[in-house]
Amino acid sequence: MRLYAAVAAGAFRRYATYRVATAAGVFTNTVFGFVLAYTYIALWAERPGLGGYDQAQALTFVWLGQAMLAVCGLMAGGVEEEIIERIRTGDIAVDLQRPADLQLWWLSASLGRAAFLLLGRGVAPMAVGALAFDLALPAHPLTWPAFLLSVLLGAVVSFAIWYLVALSAFWLMDGAGAVQVAWLSGLFFSGMLLPLTVFPGGLGDLARVLPWSTMLQVPVDVFLEKHTGWALARAYAFQAGWAVLLLAAGRLLQSAATRRVVVQGG
Repeated sequence: MRLYAAVAAGAFRRYATYRVATAAGVFTNTVFGFVLAYTYIALWAERPGLGGYDQAQALTFVWLGQAMLAVCGLMAGGVEEEIIERIRTGDIAVDLQRPADLQLWWLSASLGRAAFLLLGRGVAPMAVGALAFDLALPAHPLTWPAFLLSVLLGAVVSFAIWYLVALSAFWLMDGAGAVQVAWLSGLFFSGMLLPLTVFPGGLGDLARVLPWSTMLQVPVDVFLEKHTGWALARAYAFQAGWAVLLLAAGRLLQSAATRRVVVQGG
């Protein structure tokens, strides 16, 4: 496990070198946070208590969404483009010869990236939002580590989805279409646009059981202390269940791909 810890640490240091990109990301997330915040203020003024949230909780949802947009890979997982490129060029053959598990290697890299993004791009927008608006911060200190654990589980689910998307390049040779479908699904079904509790009827029921809800909706509800006690345990089980299921699917797809892989050029 020291190997994978080193891979995660290396990914953290790698992304920490992109200072200009990080600053640009913080600025972008902050600007969109203000746009969405004022949109939510207008919406909740017309529909108080919409989705079971008061205005402060709705605004907290906005700023947590901006803080976690990159952390949980709602629009891009970060590692899938590199994996797809290595499949396209045939460099994946070198990866398969390494004395390391391919999936665990990329999972470690993804978690290292997520850890940096939580600190580098997550804290600043949330702090700005807390200064500019009345947010619903946790009343209990233990909610903070509970929230971080939920974010970790969401990040694992995110990686598992993007890993499946990346492996599709073994058959498609160009993962652009699969990537677009994945990020559109993540944007809509995670709660990034609106809390999933706002979605009506069967659409809402479906959205809340899909894996994308584990990336934002569940962590935010943990932060807002809507999941406590056994409800919190069920939320963790829901996230962990999707993580295990999707990682297992990735393992099976990886096995199928490597049995029939044809490396570009020979």
